[in-house]
Amino acid sequence: MNDVARSAGVSLKTVSRVVNGEPTVDPALVERVRAAVASLHYRPHLGASMLRRKDRRTGTIGLLLEDVGNPFSAAVHRAVEDEARARGVHVLTGSLDDDPERERDLARAFARRHADGLILAPVGPDQGYLALELPPGVPVVFVDRTATGFTGDSVLARNAAGASAAVRHLIAYGHRRIVFLGDLSRITTTRERRRGYLDSVGAAGLRAYTVEGLHDSVAAEAATRELFERARPPTALFTGQNLITIGAVRGLRALGRHHDVALVGFDDFPLADLLEPAVTVIAQDPAAMGRAAAQALFARIDGDTKEPREISVATTLIPRGSGEIPVRFTGSS
Repeated sequence: MNDVARSAGVSLKTVSRVVNGEPTVDPALVERVRAAVASLHYRPHLGASMLRRKDRRTGTIGLLLEDVGNPFSAAVHRAVEDEARARGVHVLTGSLDDDPERERDLARAFARRHADGLILAPVGPDQGYLALELPPGVPVVFVDRTATGFTGDSVLARNAAGASAAVRHLIAYGHRRIVFLGDLSRITTTRERRRGYLDSVGAAGLRAYTVEGLHDSVAAEAATRELFERARPPTALFTGQNLITIGAVRGLRALGRHHDVALVGFDDFPLADLLEPAVTVIAQDPAAMGRAAAQALFARIDGDTKEPREISVATTLIPRGSGEIPVRFTGSS
């Protein structure tokens, strides 16, 4: 900054004010400082800047999601980024791949970069490590999944209610053998969606059929094919997340059963409405979840000290065709 000040013929304080975007600097001086910055290839040192600021903020937040390539995570990310950009804040993002060790490593890395706060979709069984890894006072907001061992605001979809609605929808079309295809059982959303499934089949007096541990579309397709090798295959499927839905669709199409086996998936996904039949889904609102998480985090960064709260975001049943296929064959449940 001293070099920039000498080159521009201004004081160090003027350079600081221009670099930090203060609006009260004479436009002619701003142009001189910016020309010197460009010619000297000056870049502010964020660590030093943080130490000089009274609030010690870096203007960055961390965002850790299961997989930023997944459409759900991508929508959450974009909503958080939009909220942050409106505040002049940058977002540092990472994918966790449902790896607890990666979750801890990335949380530690963001803490070392002095992120002002963290939004986290937990994948590990215990988030108590955050108390050790994060500096005191750095807020954390959990999104999509609940946390264990660490207290913070949570933004969650109504997973059990959405799953119950999906199963009731299939029952209304005459289905009695409805299989739930779920993700890893250690994931809280899987457990909540399974609970909603069990509640609805139990209330209808039906037998529950669950297949879990399906973490990608390949495993889901293989599980779907295996179901129809049984003597009494299901008449309907309820799939617990979008990658499982894609695998189930592939499996049904490969078997030629996509027009006689009903399917409702939890989570929407691109082109679901263009398939034949189009896929009925329980749609979350990832953009609303991302906005709510970012707003909650910025409120905490700005000094909100109220008790942590759970923010619930509703799901929506979108009937498109696959979930409205009536039962084609009968038999005991």
